Amino acid sequence: MQYLGGAMSAGAVTAAQAPILLSTAVAIVASLGQIAWLLLRRRKVDAMLWVSLAIIVVFGGATIYFRDDTFIKWKPTILYWAFGLALLVSQLFMKKNLIRVMMEKQVSLPEPVWPRLNLAWIVFFAVMGVLNLYIAFNYPLDTWVNFKMFGSMGLMFAFIIGQSLFLSKYMKDEQ
Repeated sequence: MQYLGGAMSAGAVTAAQAPILLSTAVAIVASLGQIAWLLLRRRKVDAMLWVSLAIIVVFGGATIYFRDDTFIKWKPTILYWAFGLALLVSQLFMKKNLIRVMMEKQVSLPEPVWPRLNLAWIVFFAVMGVLNLYIAFNYPLDTWVNFKMFGSMGLMFAFIIGQSLFLSKYMKDEQ
């Protein structure tokens, strides 16, 4: 962690700060590496990946520079809310359902189901953002890290399973 000291507002890093600062630096490098790999392979970099990179660089960079984990704790919430807002804005102002755009090649659904599915994702992202903030600022750092790593992934998995069960009644048998 002595090497991170030069990239911060004030020199030394304490033992308590080291894990979150190091993991933040690794997350930034991994995000940059992921996009670099896609670009090197001449693949399209999805807009969500660019947004995610911008958020991790800004909030992760602020976390490292100021040695304050508050910034990185906000990152998942900002990302969740950005995704939810993109779904909402695109539906309301551009009359485009992004969930439908992403899924309609894989699944055929009745017209009234698409807006409900879009709304479900908007609400899910909004709730996940609020839940992240609640846990981040009301529980110890270790609890937030565990929630971020396992709890949020578990909730996402449960949401997708629930969504699949909801959508299964609209699926046509291909036989």
